[in-house]
Amino acid sequence: MISRVFDFMKKSKSSNIQLNNTSFLDLLPSSSSTKPKALHDVFINHRGSDTKRNIATLLYDNLNARNLRPFLDSKNMKPGDKLFDHINRAILTSKVAVTVFSPNYCDSYFCLHELALIMESKKRVIPIFFDINPSQLDVMIEKVTCSDNEIQRFRWALQEAKDTVGLTFDSCKGNLSEVVTIASDVIVERLVELEAKDEDV
Repeated sequence: MISRVFDFMKKSKSSNIQLNNTSFLDLLPSSSSTKPKALHDVFINHRGSDTKRNIATLLYDNLNARNLRPFLDSKNMKPGDKLFDHINRAILTSKVAVTVFSPNYCDSYFCLHELALIMESKKRVIPIFFDINPSQLDVMIEKVTCSDNEIQRFRWALQEAKDTVGLTFDSCKGNLSEVVTIASDVIVERLVELEAKDEDV
């Protein structure tokens, strides 16, 4: 895998993209020494109404063109697939995750559930803050929709994401294809690091 991803590694810089500084694990195999087989290189967690027609699909296409195996619900799921089963399995069998935070992200139970599972399974996460600042992230779901325990779980996952260095993008100023290329480069670097770590074990 290293040879196929190294072919696409580039160095990019942009003044519009900056770094920020700021249980479903029972699905895993019972043996602690057994890791689920990686079926996907990257899981793309996003709010469809905000990002499916722009950054999420462009990122999927860019990664696919680099001969990687990204997972995006609209591209990988078929009619008849059980939603939670398929999504949970895709998260647990991905090597890294990209979380695309956007203005309506925190209104979605599905987005927050995916994020919590990503964090609980200790995936390498690359956050992209798309038209939103990390400080604006908070659970916006009504308590009627989910339990206090779930809200606590979601808040914990959001805090973990806020504490992870990520990319920020302002669609009024930035270049979308540029942020997609930079995000893809970062993903490739993380995958190479993980592969090298696995070879050392």
